Amino acid sequence: MATNVKRAETNKWGDLRDRTTGFLRSVWAELKKVHWPNRKELITYTGVVLVAVALVAMLIWMVDSVLSLLLDQLFKAVGK
Repeated sequence: MATNVKRAETNKWGDLRDRTTGFLRSVWAELKKVHWPNRKELITYTGVVLVAVALVAMLIWMVDSVLSLLLDQLFKAVGK
């Protein structure tokens, strides 16, 4: 009876090792397929991201400013 349990535990760990090894091999295979950008592409993509972040930040700032002004006017009108 004890040998059956020990074999089950051994199979469990062996199976885990096989699955982990298979997973890592497939990850390595996928990484070989990835298109890594060259320096020029990397600089271009970084610039695009920075410009997009700046535009979204300005948009959020403008919406926040307008809402702040409107709410200030509303609170002043209600407070009188």
